[in-house]
Amino acid sequence: MKALSIKQPWASLIAQGKKTIETRTWKTNYRGPLLICASKKPTIHNLPTGCAIALVTLIGCRSMQVEDANAAQCELYDHAWSWMLSDIRPIVPFCVRGLPGLFDIGINDSIQVIIERANDLTIQSNLF
Repeated sequence: MKALSIKQPWASLIAQGKKTIETRTWKTNYRGPLLICASKKPTIHNLPTGCAIALVTLIGCRSMQVEDANAAQCELYDHAWSWMLSDIRPIVPFCVRGLPGLFDIGINDSIQVIIERANDLTIQSNLF
């Protein structure tokens, strides 16, 4: 499964369904399930770090537009790409060693159970 490390508080905003666009300075052709992992740093009081916290569906990627700012929880910036997220499902957190960029994570039986339970908790469907 593909995964993406995101710093706090943005990772938690995605897990809560409050951030439906993630921005990066690079684009991706990948579409499909994406595990959202909260980076180890920075540490912000009461927010999880170093673990997977949500499962989303990456449905599109385009050059960031002014109208993306609210859903991205950030202002438009140079060379920004908007990654459109849908079907946001919070999961029971589990430890993940993050990597830069999109990375692959192996799915064992315990993680598969977490993912299957998440499929019943969709916060938000396609908005785009």
